[in-house]
This record gives sequence, C-alpha cells and structure tokens, in this order.
Amino acid sequence: MTSKKRNYIFDFDSTLTRVEALDVLAEISLKNNPKKEEIIQEIIHITNLGIDGEISFTESLEKRIKLLDANEADLSGLVVALKKQVSKSIESNKDFFENFAEDIYVISCGFKEFIDPIVKEYNIPSERVFANTFEFAKDGKIISFDVNNPLSQHNGKIQCLKDMKLEGEIQVIGDGYSDYVTREAGIADKFFAYTENVSRVKTTENADHIAPSLDEFLYVNKLPRNISYPKNRIKILLLENVHPDAFSKLSSDGFSVETVSKSLSEDELIEKIKDVHVLGIRSKTNVTERVVAAAEKLMVVSAFCIGTKQIDLESCKEKGIVVFNAPYSNTRSVVELAIGEIIMLMRSVFQRSTEIHSGQWNKTAEGSKEVRGKKLGIVGYGNIGKQLSVLAEALGMDVYYYDVEDKLALGNATKMDTLTDLLAISDVVTLHVDDNPANKNFFGEKEISQMKDGAHLVNLARGFVVDISALATALKSGKIAGAAVDVYPSEPRKNGDFYTELKGLDNVILTPHVGGSTEEAQRSIADFVPSKIMAYINTGNTVDAVNFPNIRLPRQTNAHRFLHIHKNVPGVMAKINKILAKYDLNITGQYLSTDPKVGYVITDLDKEYNKEVIEKLRNVEGTIKFRVLY
Repeated sequence: MTSKKRNYIFDFDSTLTRVEALDVLAEISLKNNPKKEEIIQEIIHITNLGIDGEISFTESLEKRIKLLDANEADLSGLVVALKKQVSKSIESNKDFFENFAEDIYVISCGFKEFIDPIVKEYNIPSERVFANTFEFAKDGKIISFDVNNPLSQHNGKIQCLKDMKLEGEIQVIGDGYSDYVTREAGIADKFFAYTENVSRVKTTENADHIAPSLDEFLYVNKLPRNISYPKNRIKILLLENVHPDAFSKLSSDGFSVETVSKSLSEDELIEKIKDVHVLGIRSKTNVTERVVAAAEKLMVVSAFCIGTKQIDLESCKEKGIVVFNAPYSNTRSVVELAIGEIIMLMRSVFQRSTEIHSGQWNKTAEGSKEVRGKKLGIVGYGNIGKQLSVLAEALGMDVYYYDVEDKLALGNATKMDTLTDLLAISDVVTLHVDDNPANKNFFGEKEISQMKDGAHLVNLARGFVVDISALATALKSGKIAGAAVDVYPSEPRKNGDFYTELKGLDNVILTPHVGGSTEEAQRSIADFVPSKIMAYINTGNTVDAVNFPNIRLPRQTNAHRFLHIHKNVPGVMAKINKILAKYDLNITGQYLSTDPKVGYVITDLDKEYNKEVIEKLRNVEGTIKFRVLY
C-alpha cells in the first residue's frame, strides 16, 4: 500500500526568512530619508494589519510600495541581506529541501524578484514559486505590482492553491492569517503555524499544529531532520530566581523554558519534575535520590552556583543524568566581598557604624588598623583563593596560603606546609575550602586556639566548615577580634527569620550567603551554565560536567550521532560495535570516556541507518541512557 502524496506549501516572509522582506527593503531604499524611522514604523504597521486580515492585502501592498520609494537597483542589496536572514531551523534542514524538492512549493504575497534568488539555493526552482511581481517605471522605480496576479488580492493564496490543482494532501506552513485561511476554506488539509520568528494570536489559535521550528514540523510528519528530537519539546525548569538572561539564552535556542521564583520542597519537585528534561537550581533546592528516581525524562541538572552539595551526584550518575555547575563565574564577586570585609574588620567599621546608628559618636583609632603590611592567611588556594591572593598583595598585604594539594604560588604569596604554621602568623584568616563532606567542622576549637590572639576570621566558603559554637566563644573571649560570616551550617530555603549563635555580637559581620550574589556574577552564571546545557543537548559534549566523564567532539554535518551512557562493566563497547558492524554501519568518529561507575561513548556514523539498530543499542546489557542526537 503506497502512502498518500503530500505537498508542502511554504510562506516566505517570517517563515523561510526571519524578516518581512519589504521592511528590509525600506531600510535600504529610505537610507538617506530624514523621516526613515517614522516611515519604516508605518510600513511595519501596515504589514501587520494586512497579515492579520485587518485591511485587504491589496490595500496593504499599495500603501507599502508607495511609502517604500524603492528602485530596481535596491533589489540586489535586498537579496544579499535576505540571504543572511534565512530562518535558523530552515537553514539547518537544507537536506529536507534537497530530498523532497518535488513536493515543496513557495506561495507568498511577497515578490518573485527577491524570493526566487533565495529559495533557489534550497533547490526550489522559479516555477515552484508563486508570488507577486513588481512593475517598474522607465527609470527603474518600483511603482506598482501585477494586479492580475491572484496573490495581489485579498485571500489570494486560496485562489492560487485552487488554480494549482495539486493532487494529494496539502500542508501549509506559514506565520500569517493569509496562510491559515487556506485551511479554513478547505483548500489545505493541515495548517502549521510557524512561530520561530513571530507568533501571531490570530494564526496560532486556529492552527492544526504550532511549529516553533522546522524541526517540529518534520518531527510531526516523521520526515528526516537535522536533529532527532525538536528542541521545543525539551522542557527546562529553572528555579530560585535564576537570572533572566538564562531564560533568554535557552528559549532563544528553541527550548521550552519555565521559571519558578522560589525553591521547591522535595515533594513539590517530585511532582513538578516528571516531564522535565533539564533542571536548573541554585543552592536552596535539594535534588535527592527520591527526586532523581521520579525524574523519568531528566537528562541534565545544572547548579547556577559553585556548590553541588545539594545534588545527589551519584544517583544522577547512575541514572545517566549529567550535572553542571558554575565554578568560576562568581569568583570575582566573592573575592571583592572578602577584601571589603577584611578592611572593615581591621578598621572596626562595623562597630563604629552600629554605634553611630544608635546615636553614639565614638571617634577613636583604637582597634583600627591598616591592612598594608599585615599577614593574610588563605586556607584553600583554588580559583577564589588565588584571585584573593593577587588583590590582597596589591593592597600591600603579605600573603600566605595553605592547601591540601600542591598549588603554585601567584605573585609573592608564600606556601605554608601546615595549617598550624599558617594560623600562627596570620593577622586575618580567610577560608575558601570546597564542599567535601570531610570538611565538616574543619575549623573548630583546636584551629581557633592556634590563631594569633586578636586575629580576624572570614568564612565565605561553606557553612559546615566552621564550628559556630567554638567561634562564638572565641569572639566573646576576645581570642578572635572579629569575624565575617556569609555561610552557615543550616540555611533556610526561603527568606524569613533566621537565628545563629553569632547574632548580636558587635564584632561580627553577618551576611545571608551573598558572596557570589552580584548582578555581574549572576549574569555571568546565566551565560556559562546555559552554554554547558546547550553543548550537551545539542552536541553531546560533557566538558566541565561534575559527575560525568568529560567528552568534547565537534558537531558533524554529514553524519548521524548516537550517545550511549552505560555501566562501566567489561564488554559493553564490544557489544555496541558488534551491533554497528552487523548493520554495516561505518564509524566515522568514536570517543569513549569512563570513570569507575559509568562509560559514555559518542559514535558518529556516515550514512543512513536501519531503525532496528536503535532498539538493539537501547537493549545492550548495562545501558543507562541512549539518545539519537541527529
């Protein structure tokens, strides 16, 4: 039984291209007109009235051509501009236009003079393009259009389709009301509202299907496409007021993104995550083993912060869920706060500020010291510790550091062999250790006793690193002259009341875990983390993943890519390649990376494949996740 022939009818403006061509022509023809912007806005307004059916198309066309004041010579520049404005997913699915050329037509209320040169590159010849044509004066000025062409009239696409007498199913893909009415009139069998460039309510509310990209249209029709699964079907959930730039970046790449301003409890997250493919959180949301078990479609968890202690990394790994974080993006913000707090502690700024707020005037130099020439002890010489080292030295401080790993000193910093040696000489000790559970109460009564009398302590690292009771005792006794604390052993999930033993001590600066909370840092995180998400979803790259083998491979244009995550047990790769050999699939590139628990292999194949191979690969013993990327 042969399948019914299909005809695919594409609109041009705002469908095949991202723009309305006459709007672009206006930019060219009105270049030297002092009222250019005003006229262009009027043209855009008239365009939209015509697209939405508020005025007749003929009237819309007449008014715009008059306002354009364009010449035939302007059209070559227009074609050059339009070639750069082909819709993203149209451009990436050029093979569809090559392979289904005999089934594809363009019907547009635009003009063949600029449409033909654009679509020719997509294997659509002029005879398959139905559009208006300009009329020119002797000097080349565009003065009108062919009024006998049905496409110059109201509902002209209906008449055009009738005249074409196409056999088989007719599917219309477009962004405007004039495209939809072909379906309403019964001439088209299906209407796809194409929303990649613009979404019009009058169009989408009447569509058989909304296609945010050509990938979606091809997916619904089970046609070959550039990517296996349309991005608009990949759901991303961002919690905890992640910077809006993250939403913009991910949604503009085609993903469906939902934002929630607060963190979610375990039960709330379990309910919400069932259809989610990518989860973005900050520090207050816990991704527990129960959450991971309930997340049937989850592929990625991204922490829009440095720490990943709130994520069960092993459970994620066992389910083939890749975890990313932002280890560098807020480094500068944390360092600047550390510098500021060191100066405020050494100068007793907080005490003086509190006194004057309560009406006291206590102008004194007692307990107020310059930081220049003082010894700064940095515990943890990672990204933050190193940058703090450089800035502190620039202020004239003598910098010493201690790290459990062998780290190269920057500038004139001095490496200390033991923590005890560091504490004994430091006027200020600042903590920058990681969230390893072994660091719980890393800094307690013993370490405090080893500090110089009257030294200061800054903790911008992790709340569980410092024994708060021991610190409070030392502050009250004067053993420690002052402290600045930004992180606490237990922090609330939402804003509200909070208690710590350090509350009320006049020589303590308390902040609510805001070390990395600057507009610049959040913007930087909102750029870095989505880039990692998109690299994994779009190409399979796991570079900088916290819990997964790191792989980076370039995107291939003439290949199919399979992603296979499996338990790291002997024989899995042999089974995978045996299946590929059985189906005569030639491997053009393959990269495997493993850790003690999982293996991750990316395989690129250079030709069409039998769909049976997918099921065989899914069913390889030890498979955790399998994905056809493209």
